[in-house]
Amino acid sequence: MAKNTFGGIPEEYADPITASIFLTSIPYDGTSTWGKGADKGFTAFLDAAANMELYDIETDSEVYQEGIYISAPILEKGSPEKMFEATYAKTKELLELDKFLTFFGGEHSVSIGIIKAFYESFSNLTVLQLDAHADLRPSYENSEYNHACALHDASKHSKLIQVGIRSMDSSEKKYLREEQCYFAQDIQWQTSWMNDAMKQMTNDVYITIDLDVFDPSIMPSTGTPEPGGLSWYEVTNFLKGVFATKNVVGFDIVELAPNSQNKAPDFLAAKLYYKLLSYKFCL
Repeated sequence: MAKNTFGGIPEEYADPITASIFLTSIPYDGTSTWGKGADKGFTAFLDAAANMELYDIETDSEVYQEGIYISAPILEKGSPEKMFEATYAKTKELLELDKFLTFFGGEHSVSIGIIKAFYESFSNLTVLQLDAHADLRPSYENSEYNHACALHDASKHSKLIQVGIRSMDSSEKKYLREEQCYFAQDIQWQTSWMNDAMKQMTNDVYITIDLDVFDPSIMPSTGTPEPGGLSWYEVTNFLKGVFATKNVVGFDIVELAPNSQNKAPDFLAAKLYYKLLSYKFCL
């Protein structure tokens, strides 16, 4: 087992030349407005991953053998505008590589620059958002790059599919496409919505996951844990279908604000990340 690698994998599987997967952390928490701590999420995520089994039962695989390289973090701590510029520029650079790109926040504003770089690289991109919040404000607290605006730009330049939404401001209604939004209250205990959502997607899909999409009974460690969220198997069964039928071009996971007294959410985040890689490479 090697230190400073995802899941403690042997260093031979963490070589930037041969690894298929790049993992970039963005420990930024500059615009969160209630619970703080998302800047510490990556450290807790890696600690949990180091204590996770690397064999995935569902796919009968050990996806780490595809190679997972932890690239240099994006450490911009300035204004939301500077964070956007840094994430956008770094993602454009990474997209020049022949790698599967994954990102770990930080709060959700970090996704704005990442998604812009992706929709500029993929001409008919679907952005799949799993989230408790619509995040469609054009501006919040005098910035277009606030976490409350995380998907506004994507809604204008890609096909945005929203899943798990259960909190929004009335001002966001004008930007919401209801036929592409699957509110949590409407999909609980249902499965038909999954195929409906996938039918609306284009072939190339970028996934952004705010961990508050999960119910706070299993994911309390977020800035704004909204009641009425989705379960583990609802999320993973849906995402398995997406990976099986679409070309997922990358993803990010954001908003883990760890609590030292409860490490289960950290483990959920690590398991989710690894599960998505298993779906990408081993289905």
